[in-house]
Amino acid sequence: MDRDQAKMQVGQAAARYVEDGMVIGLGTGSTATHAIVAIGKRIQEQGLRIRGVPTSKSAEFEARRNGIPLCTLHDVDGLLDLSIDGADEVSPELDLIKGRGAAHTLEKLIASQSDRFIIVVDESKMVDQLGKTVPVPVEVIPEAAHVRMRDFQSMGYKAELRLGLRKDGPVVTDHGLWIIDVECGAISNLNWLNNTLHQLPGILDHGLFLGYATEVLIGTESGVEIRNLT
Repeated sequence: MDRDQAKMQVGQAAARYVEDGMVIGLGTGSTATHAIVAIGKRIQEQGLRIRGVPTSKSAEFEARRNGIPLCTLHDVDGLLDLSIDGADEVSPELDLIKGRGAAHTLEKLIASQSDRFIIVVDESKMVDQLGKTVPVPVEVIPEAAHVRMRDFQSMGYKAELRLGLRKDGPVVTDHGLWIIDVECGAISNLNWLNNTLHQLPGILDHGLFLGYATEVLIGTESGVEIRNLT
């Protein structure tokens, strides 16, 4: 099974967690999109009545294309029943790095407002320590970018402003802000880095998701492996 097949399989498995009447968070990224497609198919074939809260303009586009009725957190009393999203890295403790799609701020908000937060990945995203393979994305106001990059470099990290692939200049998030990718290497003290980033002025949020995931569905050669928060 190649990676695309694994993503499709795990996305379809996550869609089976959705039940009639639920309000669910809809994640951003290629694997989460497979779940959105599978949920849309269940709506068409089974008459499933649900509402989705998208985590980005991209997720909103995919949900509308697949016939999923949408709402916002303003329309929901209490917690969402569940959210389904991808991740860039997953640790043995089910901590995450997210944000390659530059949607991590809203993704984290929706995760925090979800009774269950189901992560869908292929097995290449599983690591023994966060930070080994991907940087930590940090969303900043443009005026803070230079100052914060200087801070990260003084901490011993490599920090780069994320640039657009098909446009001149930086990537601009759905909130109109910029992304700094901070290469930390294997992160030995996640709580320290999490707290430090939250305390620096000009940062909206970052891609460390500590203690949010309740289940991780992993697409492997032998099928879908499920890891639960214990």
